[in-house]
Amino acid sequence: MTEREHDDLAETTVDSQRIYEGRVLNLRVDEVRMPSGRRTTREVVEHRGAVAAVALTSDGKVFLVRQWRYAVGGATLELPAGTLEAGESPEQCIHRELIEEIGQRAGSIEPLVSLFVSPGYSNEMIHLFVATDLTPQTAQADEDEDLRVIRMPLAQALKMCEAGEVRDGKTVAGLLCAAAKLRS
Repeated sequence: MTEREHDDLAETTVDSQRIYEGRVLNLRVDEVRMPSGRRTTREVVEHRGAVAAVALTSDGKVFLVRQWRYAVGGATLELPAGTLEAGESPEQCIHRELIEEIGQRAGSIEPLVSLFVSPGYSNEMIHLFVATDLTPQTAQADEDEDLRVIRMPLAQALKMCEAGEVRDGKTVAGLLCAAAKLRS
């Protein structure tokens, strides 16, 4: 079953106002007509999309990054990830981000899944990959990031997800999808 099979649930835009334009995201408020005819408003965060990778070493370890996330007021443990640049494909972006964040070049990139981060208010789509055949490169972190690179067994990272120690959605989804792929 596809999402398009439920077009009877579609809402129609009546009016749209751009409230904010930023470097990473935009915000608009739309007035919509629901299938029932009722009108309501929807606040939408527009985002150009992102990527993340489960970067696996030949001995079954995964690279993660710990970084401060101002919005949640704490440090998180996450997959290496980043935002798509204008005109950049997800594959190009993940190759760039792996070098920038963990100092590794991937010889192989395989798509895992593409998913909406939070479709209740955002159109952001994140593309998750498995990266293998890694070779060290000089990391080139963005100047607005302070990352700590961590390498641990995939099994340990999965246990941390199950224990609630990893709370970043893309990281939990990526690790679980990669583990399922490796089992099949």
